[in-house]
This record gives sequence, structure tokens and C-alpha cells, in this order.
Amino acid sequence: NSACHAVMVGEGEVFVAGGVESMSRAPWVLMKPETGYPRGVPETADTVLGWRFVNPRFPDHWTVGLGVTAENVADDRGIGREAQDAFALESQRKAAAAMEAGRFDAELVPVEVPRRKGDPVVVTTDEHPRPDTTLEKLASLRPAFRSGGTVTAGNSSGLNDGAAALLVTSEAAAARLGVRPIARYLASAVAGVEPHCMGLGPVPATRKALDRAGLSVADVDLVELNEAFAAQSIACIDELGLDPDRVNVNGGAIALGHPLGCSGARILTTLVHELRRRGGGIGLATMCIGVGQGIATLVEVEAE
Repeated sequence: NSACHAVMVGEGEVFVAGGVESMSRAPWVLMKPETGYPRGVPETADTVLGWRFVNPRFPDHWTVGLGVTAENVADDRGIGREAQDAFALESQRKAAAAMEAGRFDAELVPVEVPRRKGDPVVVTTDEHPRPDTTLEKLASLRPAFRSGGTVTAGNSSGLNDGAAALLVTSEAAAARLGVRPIARYLASAVAGVEPHCMGLGPVPATRKALDRAGLSVADVDLVELNEAFAAQSIACIDELGLDPDRVNVNGGAIALGHPLGCSGARILTTLVHELRRRGGGIGLATMCIGVGQGIATLVEVEAE
């Protein structure tokens, strides 16, 4: 979105936009003390996931962990454990089918991993999906964030590494460079929600983006909704009135993972490739943002 906005206001004509995240190598950090030279062992924090570096003067309801926000959404919307596990299983099923059919091949870049002896290992597929999972296996998992809760590791997005990038140009620059764009940016929006239910952020962000583009939900052919948690994904689909058959048709973050800094570019890349495979159309990419935000982007892929 930032690259598209920069093109629109004349700050540049060609941008590479994307992100990278290595959650497996996220460091431990020492928290800054409230007073100088404190006694005792300093407090540490894991930077892998979620709300951290909390200002102790913030109200408690502002500093809710991300998993707890999913529990809040599940409670508020009456989304039970069975529905969340069923959603997670469907994400795994769709991802496995897409990988088997080679539908991700056009958007993946093989990575060579050198070894001390022998040829390098070439990684060509994502490691996170669990195609052999079942409802019984998912039901056996313990709540991850709240005693007696319904949100588990199985119906939440995975913690993994990843990178994604998109090339964004103006129409004039594309013509000058002799490249044919595969998608056109239509509109985007960011919106805020109460931090205790941050997973609902895609709802107002999507509505705002649709309004800016002069479109309705009925005009959208495909949706990539980042599956931070099954609970918030189900809630967003229901509240926006989305057709589930058009949402995350190749699986989502519960199966594929959610490398935080990469996910926005990743879901947009997947959306564009799937629209292109289907002969074009209008697509929506949307996701929640920690501590109470949502973001949405609308693109159009023309028929070739």
C-alpha cells in the first residue's frame, strides 16, 4: 500500500515492496528498567510473537496478548472449539490440495541451503502445513492462551520464517520498461478497533476500502483473509457476509504459517496469482494488526 501511495503522489515510479520475518531466530531482549541501576535479574521478553515492550502505565485492557484477543472474539461471537477446529482442518485440507496441484509453484522461489558435504538442499515447498491432521488430533490439543479456553496451537496461525516481495510501478513506467502488470491497485484502507478484539480489524478496514473503490462485497471474486486465528477469521467472514467458498481457496495462515513481516505481501501475492489462474477478477487481501487495527487492499486482475 505504501508503495502504491508513493507512486500515486509522484514520489517514485518503481518500488519493490514486501517484508521478511525469521520467527525461528527472534531474539530474547532485556526490558528497560523503570529506574536506573535496578537490583536483581533484569526482566526478559521473547520477541517471537505478540504484544511486548508493554508500558506498565497503560490500562490493562490495552495490553492484551494476541491469543487472548482471539479468546475474546470467540466469547463475544459465540464461536466454539468445534467450529474453530473445523475451520483449521479446512485450511490444512485446502493448502494440501493446492500444494499437490502445484498452485503455489508460480509464486515460490526455491531456496538453496548449503551443506558441509554434498550438494545443497533445495527447499521448494513450505514446511509448515500438516496434511495428515484430523479433527481428533486438533481436539486433543490444550488451550494455548487461557485456562478452559478454545484457542489452541492447532486453530491458530503457525510461527515460521518467510519472505515475500512485489514489484509496484506506475502505468507509464511499466510501458517504458516493456513489462505487463498482472494486477492493478484499486484502493486500500486501515481502521482501528478495540485492542481487546483486534482480530476484528479486517471488518472496518474492508468496508472502508470497498467504499473508497465504489464497490461492494458482492463485487469481490476472491478474498485472502489472513488466518491469525480461526476464531477471528470466522467472525470476520460472518460479519462481512463473505462467501466462504471464495475465502482462502488455497488455505491460509493456519496451514501455511504467519511470518509477521512477510504476511501482507504473501497473501497479496497468493491472491493475484489465483485471480490470474482463474481468468481475472477483483480480489481483497485483508488482515488484522496487533493492538487493534485492520488493513485491507483491493486489486483487479484483467483477463488475459
